[in-house]
Amino acid sequence: MSALNRFRTKRAALAFILITAMLDIVSMGLVIPVLPSLIEEFAGSNAAAGIWNGVFVALWAAMQFFASPVIGSLSDQYGRRPVILISCAGLSLDWMLMALAPNLWWLALGRILGGLTSSSFTTVYAYMADITEPDKRAKAYGLIGAAFSGGFVLGPVMGGLLGEMGPRIPFWVAAGMSGVAFLYGWLVLPESLPVEKRMPFSWARANPVGSLVLLKRHAELAGLAMVNFLLYFAHHVFSVVFVLYAALRYGWGPLQVGLLLAAVGVLDIIVQGLLVGKAVKRFGDRATMVFGLFGGTVGIAMMGWAPTGWMFMLAMLPNALWGLAMPTLQALMTRRVGEDEQGQLQGANMSVASIAGVASPLFFGWIYAQSVSGQFAGLARWFEGLGLPSAIVKPLVGGLFDPGLAFYIAAAVLLLAAAVGWVTARQAERDESVAV
Repeated sequence: MSALNRFRTKRAALAFILITAMLDIVSMGLVIPVLPSLIEEFAGSNAAAGIWNGVFVALWAAMQFFASPVIGSLSDQYGRRPVILISCAGLSLDWMLMALAPNLWWLALGRILGGLTSSSFTTVYAYMADITEPDKRAKAYGLIGAAFSGGFVLGPVMGGLLGEMGPRIPFWVAAGMSGVAFLYGWLVLPESLPVEKRMPFSWARANPVGSLVLLKRHAELAGLAMVNFLLYFAHHVFSVVFVLYAALRYGWGPLQVGLLLAAVGVLDIIVQGLLVGKAVKRFGDRATMVFGLFGGTVGIAMMGWAPTGWMFMLAMLPNALWGLAMPTLQALMTRRVGEDEQGQLQGANMSVASIAGVASPLFFGWIYAQSVSGQFAGLARWFEGLGLPSAIVKPLVGGLFDPGLAFYIAAAVLLLAAAVGWVTARQAERDESVAV
């Protein structure tokens, strides 16, 4: 193959990966504003929908946890192209299944299938590594991240607009987008992994728990891994509670929810794209991480308290500082291991995030259902009987009855993450200075 043909092939492959990544995220974003409402329609109440929505998010995360390493290992044996194409086709079928769902069990099956097919994101990153020189991969991964962010901004807006016409229309549009990605890939996408570089499938490499062994070998990573877990745990309050909470408290429909989610995506792009580098240069990774977690704590607590929709939107500003935490946490963790363990570290982080993605939605779904339905009334009366000052009791009792209780708990989780992160990172810095 001539150099010109190789360049054209590589350019076509790069364009496909970026377009596919954006289409996948757009299709997922399309259904975010309407899926909880559809669940509520089947469940019969806002409180019951909170529990079911938590179950569905947990199902999706559980499939990601178990399937991601398996699919990655399959792509090592059979190549990236068939895995990516099967994923696109599977997502299209999944959205059609959910568009036709007559009950909650069909929706649950759709979430399971969606979790399995979406696990191919690991193969997308592997494909990018195949076609990119090592010294250019950071930039290439940045392009994928930009495609993801752009898709998440566009998807909820489109989903909100389409959802005003009917709660199932966004699912059909999402199915069409995934189908277009499949056809485009079938016609354009070349295979990136030569046969001589492929590896036989191995259950040892496909074990989702195996990567966690790294955290045991490096004790200083344990505290930072806990921060990672707490961060993801708190974040799922949005995926489980937000849409139901916004409809119940502020009367927001799919359009308002979609626009707000798009605004969140724009703020995240600004924070991670413009502020992280400047903040780290001036204050360092540890201080920037803790400041970001504290900003998220303030913002998410304000969301639970906000008596009006405008106050909720105002809370997005301090909450956006949360975006400072993840990049700096990743930087702190990568400095704790050698170059030959970076891949395993990312696998361990994904496993930790997946575990949080299973436990957190179930927890926040239950908390939301209990607070909305008044099931904490007895506990509230118990606090009132303690004889504590009313300045303490009234906000506490009000929070137990308030549908924003899940947000208050998520804020407390983030505050704990900030404390653990500060102590752990400071100890690691002291160890480094002693070693030098």
